[in-house]
Amino acid sequence: MTDLTDLGVAAIRDGVRTGAFSAREVADAFIVKVSQAKALNAFLVETPDHAIAAAREADAARASGDALKPLAGVPIGMKDLFCTKGVASTAASHILEGFTPPYESTVSGKLWEAGAGMLGKLNMDQFAMGSSNETSAFGNVISPWRRSDGGNAPLAPGGSSGGSSAAIAARLCPAATGTDTGGSIRQPAAFTGIAGIKPTYGRCSRWGVVAFASSLDQAGPMARDVRDCAIMLEAMSGFDPKDSTSLELEVPKWEQGLSGNLRGKRVGIPKEYRVDNMPAEIDALWQQGIDWLKDAGAEIVEVSLPHTKYALPAYYIIAPAEASSNLARYDGVRYGLRDLPEGANLQDMYAATRAAGFGPEVKRRILIGTYVLSAGFYDAYYTQAQKVRTLISRDFDRAWESCDLLLTPTAPSAAFALGEKLADPLAMYLNDVFTVPSSLAGLPAMSVPGGLDMGGLPLGLQIIGKALDEQSVLNAGLALEERAGFVARPEAWW
Repeated sequence: MTDLTDLGVAAIRDGVRTGAFSAREVADAFIVKVSQAKALNAFLVETPDHAIAAAREADAARASGDALKPLAGVPIGMKDLFCTKGVASTAASHILEGFTPPYESTVSGKLWEAGAGMLGKLNMDQFAMGSSNETSAFGNVISPWRRSDGGNAPLAPGGSSGGSSAAIAARLCPAATGTDTGGSIRQPAAFTGIAGIKPTYGRCSRWGVVAFASSLDQAGPMARDVRDCAIMLEAMSGFDPKDSTSLELEVPKWEQGLSGNLRGKRVGIPKEYRVDNMPAEIDALWQQGIDWLKDAGAEIVEVSLPHTKYALPAYYIIAPAEASSNLARYDGVRYGLRDLPEGANLQDMYAATRAAGFGPEVKRRILIGTYVLSAGFYDAYYTQAQKVRTLISRDFDRAWESCDLLLTPTAPSAAFALGEKLADPLAMYLNDVFTVPSSLAGLPAMSVPGGLDMGGLPLGLQIIGKALDEQSVLNAGLALEERAGFVARPEAWW
């Protein structure tokens, strides 16, 4: 009999509809897998009751002949940045430890309305700040992948959505939510050999998602393949009057529109992405991706994004500036941790609570953000970074005059060992070099697995598209997926 945990979203959905297996059987199989994978530390909270309740509803609907919901029978993981009613939501930070929201985020609510069940809340970098899932207050997530060339050090699953990527790669859930501020869906997807898409800024509501950098944060799906991402994204997207940045647009039928035929499409190769000291394997994979897209019918053109080299410094000014403002709400007064030393005044309580509640990376970004927003430096840093952001957006606009999509590597390397870059924040920040520009411009971008490096670790290719053109991004992702034929998976050592 087929191991139900080997199935993706589409296969589970279709199997439940045809009666090949019950939704309860699927839920039970994944619940067991989650309970057996404690060593990965991917789940902070397990919610088997939620998954079972959704499965029972799906089975009852099928038994009575009622129409099944789009995600009926599909259990998923929920990144701990999404507030879930009655279930602890901590953003992987001590400062929110014990916080149980009395409300549901719009994205999670949409997924439950579509019939999905929740297997649990997934570990992440604290407040989504990190590229390796080593900043969580509740311990590192460990990648299910191991090097095949003798390196035995535990690997980073990427960040900040590392719990999501690890859980999907380890077959603990068929899909999960992620959030992407500067690459936090795409980079962990590349590190663990799965697919993930950051939609156009405003496609998915940010209401009920713990804020990091409000002008950049965007929810998106992570799953085994492109089709599953399309299915999830349809359920997650849509206008929300509670979010002032939400786009009032009809949600396209992305799954229905999937096609790997790229005839008539022009794909740009940005010359500025050929960075110094790029590993030969990344360069070779990029060339392989170009050949695959040509085979799918696309025309390849070289384009220039001249301000790309300024994207990373601009991002690491804008994002911490917004974070320092957003995280000011965690003061020990209304919710979460309160550290009140004896005889302390209000200012002492603020200081003690934040010192105890925030981790080193969060403190670092708050300090950077406060500095660049201060009276003497606002114009020199923050204003300049916003100008650079505008120039980067214009670069993309000019590129679209000669192409429809862009193809780049997702990350500058395969997964690195836990601890390898923790002492050097700048080296860690460079992980986002290929993903940050599209985030600053608010464009849809997707990572799909393209192959393995010499150590047997996954490498990803990134497709960037025009605003609101997720369909072309998904189609190009499908074309790459079909030609890459990526079926590698980690051995279940845990």
